[in-house]
Amino acid sequence: MQKIEATPNYKRIFEDIIDLKYPQKKETCSKILSKNDLSFLDIIKLNNMIFDQPNSSGDKINQQYRSYNTDAILEILEYQQKNKLNNSQLANHFKLSRNTVTKWRKMFPDY
Repeated sequence: MQKIEATPNYKRIFEDIIDLKYPQKKETCSKILSKNDLSFLDIIKLNNMIFDQPNSSGDKINQQYRSYNTDAILEILEYQQKNKLNNSQLANHFKLSRNTVTKWRKMFPDY
């Protein structure tokens, strides 16, 4: 029996949110939504573009429930290399713990 990994269709979710609640942001998000597959970074960008939330007290609570698959971790580490960020800067950018970033660096030393 095969195990099927169900992932949410983020593209459709964001399109519905924009259509129903934020139609004025359709144009600004159209470039990202025109992609066939959304990457982890695309999802974060869309979320920030749509909801425009400055750092609020709810960020820390929401961060506790995030989970990252291997592809997302590798994409974050590639972002670090591309933008020449240290672990602290990367952690601040993605609202992660520095310990988490260090752990990922040890898990994937080639990145």
